[in-house]
Amino acid sequence: MTSSSPSHVELRPGAYADSVALLQVSRTLQQLSGVAAAQVAMATPLNVEVLTQMGFEVPEAATANDLVVAVRLTDDAPPDALGRAHAAMEAALATRTESASVEQAPSRTTASALRSAPADSLVLVSVPGPNALVEAIDAVEAGCDVMVFSDNMPLDDELALKHAAAERGVLVMGPDCGTSVLGGIGLGFANTTEPGPVGLVAASGTGAQQLLCLLDHAGVGVTHALGVGGRDLSAQVRGLSTRAALARLDADGSVELVVLVSKPPADDVATEIRAYADGLATPVELAFLGPGRPDLTAAAEATLRALGRDVPAWPVHEPSTAREPRGGHLRGLFVGGTLCDEAMLVAGAELGPIRSNIPLEAGLEVGSDLTADAHTMVDFGDDDLTAGRAHPMIDPTLRLEHLARVAADPSTGVILMDVVLGHAAEPDPAALLAPAIAATTQPVVVSVVGTSADPQGLDRQVAALVGAGAQVHLSNAGAARAAVALTLAGGAR
Repeated sequence: MTSSSPSHVELRPGAYADSVALLQVSRTLQQLSGVAAAQVAMATPLNVEVLTQMGFEVPEAATANDLVVAVRLTDDAPPDALGRAHAAMEAALATRTESASVEQAPSRTTASALRSAPADSLVLVSVPGPNALVEAIDAVEAGCDVMVFSDNMPLDDELALKHAAAERGVLVMGPDCGTSVLGGIGLGFANTTEPGPVGLVAASGTGAQQLLCLLDHAGVGVTHALGVGGRDLSAQVRGLSTRAALARLDADGSVELVVLVSKPPADDVATEIRAYADGLATPVELAFLGPGRPDLTAAAEATLRALGRDVPAWPVHEPSTAREPRGGHLRGLFVGGTLCDEAMLVAGAELGPIRSNIPLEAGLEVGSDLTADAHTMVDFGDDDLTAGRAHPMIDPTLRLEHLARVAADPSTGVILMDVVLGHAAEPDPAALLAPAIAATTQPVVVSVVGTSADPQGLDRQVAALVGAGAQVHLSNAGAARAAVALTLAGGAR
């Protein structure tokens, strides 16, 4: 890297690195002083497209076997900024390589790995969605449960995989299964909680995390949380994995109560699943989001009552100086799709229809710039916004950029956000979000989904956000109601 140009693109033929490791390397570079944008990735067609959209010129000779390093400096970057970026990248890559090294070469395919794996192994698949079926079906045919972390899997592939799993009596978690807990051990974006009498089945990642954290605050643990993918209760998939997961928990003597949480399901599928749950020996609490249905906090409270436990007061942390509400629209910026759905349901009951990139009703879509002259809520974790880039729970760049635009919009009255803690998520989300909130003038309400044992430190995150001027809730539904009240107090448009 010797170019004096503000932008630099370099190809490294044959220099392969894991995509998750490269996402973290990119984050390291993005946080350096003098660096405006940075991306380190394999030069797949999708990644090249993303780099081009970012304004980088990738050489036509690039192939998927090449590592591409792209760095753009700020106008006031010091003369040695590019050299420091190069050194930081080399150090980060070396660290990732050393931490990933093993004494023997890893298996090159899922099938070969399964031949040396213990019986009843769980296989975790995290490859581009269009390629996930090939790997996952090998696991199913070997008689293994499989967690498909990959998103963007075609619907036909999901159906084929889950029908094959049903024939073999194994469980498919996913696709787009971001969170699971097995025997108290979290996989994916999982919070740190103690095992306990509750089992979760979740057609929602952040919905499961919200329940995990609310129950943890009430002193109730969850031994298993089985994610089934956000489409599992759709009219097409019809709960194939949900039935398998419910049966699995029903057979587990340590589970006293099962909670089934989902984004708004297809009505007829919800009816079928209710009938299936009623036939199980273990009681099942249904937490189906939808108009007129209880929110996730109400579901947690119902769960506690069913277990004979007390319902605590859910924490609300107020800033030392409250910002006065002013007339304008409510703007929600979420990393959790289910949390966004829940907030739209809560807010829509008081404010009317909410525009979104994942609207609850057809015809309420936001524009390609994610804005509208209306109350809006955006899910930055939606598949369309994560193709070729890290999930916003890992890389908040896209949401932070939108936050700056929303805060500068005079029609914005109140800002509502979520912060999701746990393993695999951003190590210190408040480090970047708190200064961005401090720069806004509108009231800001934040739900923090986390536990005291999470690696980010729940109390530390809350203190930083409150110090920046935000009102902070543990309950996402509570945060949404508070944001609505502020919006109405300011004179909602």
